[in-house]
Amino acid sequence: MKNILIIGGTKGIGKSIVDDLIDHNNITCLSRNKTDFQHQNFTHRKFDALSDEYPEMDNLDCLIYCPGSINLKPISTLNLEDFRTDFEINVIGAIKAIKKYLPALKKSQNASILLFSTVATKLGMPYHASVSVAKSGVDGLVKTLGAELAPKIRINAIAPTITRTELASKILRNDKIIENMIERHPLKKILSSREVAKMASFLISNDASSISGQIFNMDAGIVSFKN
Repeated sequence: MKNILIIGGTKGIGKSIVDDLIDHNNITCLSRNKTDFQHQNFTHRKFDALSDEYPEMDNLDCLIYCPGSINLKPISTLNLEDFRTDFEINVIGAIKAIKKYLPALKKSQNASILLFSTVATKLGMPYHASVSVAKSGVDGLVKTLGAELAPKIRINAIAPTITRTELASKILRNDKIIENMIERHPLKKILSSREVAKMASFLISNDASSISGQIFNMDAGIVSFKN
Protein backbone atom coordinates (compact mmCIF):
# COMPACT_ATOMS: atom_id res chain seq x y z
CA MET A 1 0.00 0.00 0.00
CA LYS A 2 1.22 3.47 -0.87
CA ASN A 3 1.08 6.42 1.51
CA ILE A 4 -0.66 9.18 -0.43
CA LEU A 5 -1.24 12.80 0.54
CA ILE A 6 -4.10 14.51 -1.30
CA ILE A 7 -4.52 18.23 -0.80
CA GLY A 8 -8.11 19.17 -1.60
CA GLY A 9 -9.65 15.72 -1.63
CA THR A 10 -13.17 16.19 -0.29
CA LYS A 11 -14.94 17.50 -3.40
CA GLY A 12 -14.86 17.25 -7.18
CA ILE A 13 -11.87 15.64 -8.84
CA GLY A 14 -10.00 15.25 -5.54
CA LYS A 15 -12.83 13.26 -3.98
CA SER A 16 -13.09 11.05 -7.07
CA ILE A 17 -9.37 10.33 -6.76
CA VAL A 18 -9.87 9.37 -3.12
CA ASP A 19 -12.73 7.06 -4.09
CA ASP A 20 -10.60 5.37 -6.75
CA LEU A 21 -7.53 4.84 -4.57
CA ILE A 22 -8.88 4.32 -1.06
CA ASP A 23 -9.24 0.53 -0.98
CA HIS A 24 -5.58 -0.16 -1.71
CA ASN A 25 -3.72 2.84 -0.28
CA ASN A 26 -3.33 4.83 2.91
CA ILE A 27 -4.67 8.31 2.17
CA THR A 28 -4.25 11.50 4.16
CA CYS A 29 -6.46 14.33 2.96
CA LEU A 30 -5.88 18.00 3.76
CA SER A 31 -8.90 20.14 2.95
CA ARG A 32 -10.66 23.23 4.23
CA ASN A 33 -14.00 21.50 3.65
CA LYS A 34 -15.48 19.16 6.24
CA THR A 35 -16.23 15.61 5.19
CA ASP A 36 -18.41 12.81 6.51
CA PHE A 37 -16.47 10.27 4.46
CA GLN A 38 -15.01 7.48 6.57
CA HIS A 39 -12.73 4.58 5.69
CA GLN A 40 -10.12 2.65 7.62
CA ASN A 41 -7.47 3.86 5.13
CA PHE A 42 -8.55 7.52 5.22
CA THR A 43 -7.44 10.36 7.48
CA HIS A 44 -8.75 13.91 7.10
CA ARG A 45 -7.30 17.11 8.50
CA LYS A 46 -8.90 20.53 8.14
CA PHE A 47 -6.46 22.70 6.21
CA ASP A 48 -6.33 25.91 4.16
CA ALA A 49 -3.63 25.81 1.48
CA LEU A 50 -3.42 29.61 1.43
CA SER A 51 -2.77 30.19 5.10
CA ASP A 52 -2.00 27.02 7.10
CA GLU A 53 1.37 25.35 7.62
CA TYR A 54 1.65 21.88 6.12
CA PRO A 55 1.82 19.16 8.79
CA GLU A 56 4.79 16.87 9.20
CA MET A 57 4.76 13.53 7.38
CA ASP A 58 7.62 11.04 7.55
CA ASN A 59 6.41 8.33 5.17
CA LEU A 60 5.08 9.49 1.82
CA ASP A 61 5.00 7.90 -1.62
CA CYS A 62 2.78 10.30 -3.50
CA LEU A 63 1.70 13.95 -3.29
CA ILE A 64 -1.42 15.07 -5.17
CA TYR A 65 -2.24 18.79 -5.17
CA CYS A 66 -5.82 19.48 -6.30
CA PRO A 67 -6.75 23.05 -5.25
CA GLY A 68 -7.65 25.27 -8.17
CA SER A 69 -9.85 28.13 -9.28
CA ILE A 70 -12.24 29.04 -12.07
CA ASN A 71 -12.08 32.81 -12.11
CA LEU A 72 -13.43 33.73 -15.55
CA LYS A 73 -13.68 37.49 -16.19
CA PRO A 74 -12.80 39.94 -18.96
CA ILE A 75 -9.34 41.41 -18.51
CA SER A 76 -10.98 44.81 -17.99
CA THR A 77 -12.67 43.60 -14.80
CA LEU A 78 -9.84 41.43 -13.46
CA ASN A 79 -7.74 43.24 -10.86
CA LEU A 80 -4.23 42.47 -9.68
CA GLU A 81 -5.59 40.76 -6.58
CA ASP A 82 -7.44 38.26 -8.81
CA PHE A 83 -4.14 37.32 -10.45
CA ARG A 84 -2.34 37.11 -7.11
CA THR A 85 -5.03 34.92 -5.54
CA ASP A 86 -5.21 32.52 -8.48
CA PHE A 87 -1.41 32.25 -8.54
CA GLU A 88 -1.31 31.62 -4.78
CA ILE A 89 -3.92 28.86 -5.00
CA ASN A 90 -2.60 27.09 -8.07
CA VAL A 91 1.16 27.62 -7.96
CA ILE A 92 2.46 28.85 -4.60
CA GLY A 93 0.36 26.34 -2.66
CA ALA A 94 1.76 23.52 -4.79
CA ILE A 95 5.33 24.79 -4.41
CA LYS A 96 4.96 24.99 -0.63
CA ALA A 97 3.67 21.42 -0.53
CA ILE A 98 6.45 20.10 -2.75
CA LYS A 99 9.17 21.82 -0.75
CA LYS A 100 7.66 20.59 2.53
CA TYR A 101 7.40 16.96 1.50
CA LEU A 102 10.48 16.48 -0.68
CA PRO A 103 12.46 14.88 2.17
CA ALA A 104 9.70 12.33 2.80
CA LEU A 105 9.22 11.62 -0.91
CA LYS A 106 12.94 11.05 -1.39
CA LYS A 107 12.75 8.14 1.06
CA SER A 108 10.22 6.33 -1.14
CA GLN A 109 11.22 3.80 -3.79
CA ASN A 110 8.35 4.89 -6.09
CA ALA A 111 7.74 8.56 -5.36
CA SER A 112 5.51 10.72 -7.53
CA ILE A 113 3.83 14.12 -7.56
CA LEU A 114 0.65 14.99 -9.44
CA LEU A 115 -0.57 18.53 -10.14
CA PHE A 116 -3.46 19.96 -12.17
CA SER A 117 -3.33 22.33 -15.12
CA THR A 118 -6.00 23.30 -17.67
CA VAL A 119 -6.58 23.11 -21.42
CA ALA A 120 -6.69 26.93 -21.34
CA THR A 121 -2.87 27.02 -21.29
CA LYS A 122 -2.87 25.38 -24.76
CA LEU A 123 -5.94 27.00 -26.32
CA GLY A 124 -6.69 30.72 -26.35
CA MET A 125 -9.98 31.09 -24.50
CA PRO A 126 -11.69 34.41 -23.70
CA TYR A 127 -11.98 35.40 -20.01
CA HIS A 128 -9.31 32.88 -18.90
CA ALA A 129 -6.43 35.35 -18.43
CA SER A 130 -5.94 34.85 -14.70
CA VAL A 131 -6.39 31.10 -14.49
CA SER A 132 -4.36 30.55 -17.68
CA VAL A 133 -1.45 32.55 -16.27
CA ALA A 134 -1.56 30.55 -13.03
CA LYS A 135 -1.86 27.15 -14.68
CA SER A 136 0.93 28.00 -17.13
CA GLY A 137 3.05 28.32 -14.01
CA VAL A 138 2.01 24.78 -13.07
CA ASP A 139 3.07 23.55 -16.53
CA GLY A 140 6.48 25.16 -16.17
CA LEU A 141 6.91 23.74 -12.69
CA VAL A 142 6.13 20.20 -13.88
CA LYS A 143 8.62 20.35 -16.75
CA THR A 144 11.40 21.88 -14.65
CA LEU A 145 10.98 19.58 -11.65
CA GLY A 146 10.58 16.56 -13.89
CA ALA A 147 14.18 17.13 -14.95
CA GLU A 148 15.45 18.29 -11.57
CA LEU A 149 13.98 15.50 -9.45
CA ALA A 150 14.76 12.61 -11.81
CA PRO A 151 15.35 9.76 -11.31
CA LYS A 152 14.12 9.69 -7.72
CA ILE A 153 10.76 11.46 -7.99
CA ARG A 154 8.35 11.64 -10.93
CA ILE A 155 6.04 14.63 -11.45
CA ASN A 156 3.20 15.04 -13.94
CA ALA A 157 0.04 17.10 -14.40
CA ILE A 158 -3.41 16.54 -15.80
CA ALA A 159 -4.97 19.37 -17.84
CA PRO A 160 -8.72 18.77 -17.95
CA THR A 161 -11.29 20.60 -20.00
CA ILE A 162 -14.39 21.69 -18.09
CA THR A 163 -15.44 18.85 -15.78
CA ARG A 164 -18.71 18.11 -14.02
CA THR A 165 -17.84 19.25 -10.50
CA GLU A 166 -19.28 21.60 -7.91
CA LEU A 167 -16.59 24.14 -8.81
CA ALA A 168 -17.77 24.19 -12.44
CA SER A 169 -21.48 24.29 -11.58
CA LYS A 170 -21.61 28.08 -11.85
CA ILE A 171 -20.56 27.71 -15.50
CA LEU A 172 -22.68 24.64 -16.30
CA ARG A 173 -25.69 26.35 -14.78
CA ASN A 174 -28.46 25.37 -17.21
CA ASP A 175 -29.29 22.84 -19.93
CA LYS A 176 -28.64 25.27 -22.80
CA ILE A 177 -25.12 26.08 -21.61
CA ILE A 178 -24.40 22.38 -21.08
CA GLU A 179 -25.65 21.59 -24.60
CA ASN A 180 -23.46 24.33 -26.10
CA MET A 181 -20.45 23.14 -24.11
CA ILE A 182 -20.94 19.58 -25.35
CA GLU A 183 -21.14 20.83 -28.95
CA ARG A 184 -17.86 22.74 -28.58
CA HIS A 185 -15.99 19.52 -27.85
CA PRO A 186 -15.34 17.22 -30.85
CA LEU A 187 -16.02 14.13 -28.72
CA LYS A 188 -19.42 15.64 -27.85
CA LYS A 189 -19.20 15.22 -24.10
CA ILE A 190 -18.28 16.89 -20.85
CA LEU A 191 -15.53 15.32 -18.81
CA SER A 192 -16.43 13.48 -15.60
CA SER A 193 -14.37 13.64 -12.42
CA ARG A 194 -14.24 9.83 -12.42
CA GLU A 195 -12.41 9.85 -15.76
CA VAL A 196 -9.86 12.29 -14.39
CA ALA A 197 -9.45 10.15 -11.27
CA LYS A 198 -8.67 7.09 -13.41
CA MET A 199 -5.92 9.03 -15.20
CA ALA A 200 -4.59 10.24 -11.85
CA SER A 201 -4.48 6.70 -10.49
CA PHE A 202 -2.51 5.56 -13.52
CA LEU A 203 0.01 8.41 -13.36
CA ILE A 204 0.93 7.71 -9.74
CA SER A 205 1.07 3.96 -10.27
CA ASN A 206 4.14 1.84 -10.95
CA ASP A 207 2.74 1.26 -14.46
CA ALA A 208 3.65 4.89 -15.23
CA SER A 209 7.22 4.58 -13.94
CA SER A 210 8.65 5.86 -17.26
CA ILE A 211 6.49 8.99 -17.36
CA SER A 212 7.60 12.30 -15.84
CA GLY A 213 7.53 15.98 -16.71
CA GLN A 214 4.37 15.60 -18.79
CA ILE A 215 1.10 17.53 -18.94
CA PHE A 216 -1.76 15.30 -20.11
CA ASN A 217 -4.66 16.99 -21.86
CA MET A 218 -8.03 15.45 -21.06
CA ASP A 219 -9.79 17.70 -23.50
CA ALA A 220 -12.54 15.72 -25.28
CA GLY A 221 -10.73 16.82 -28.43
CA ILE A 222 -11.11 20.58 -27.98
CA VAL A 223 -7.36 21.28 -28.11
CA SER A 224 -6.27 18.67 -30.64
CA PHE A 225 -9.14 18.53 -33.16
CA LYS A 226 -10.92 21.01 -35.37
CA ASN A 227 -14.62 20.79 -34.57
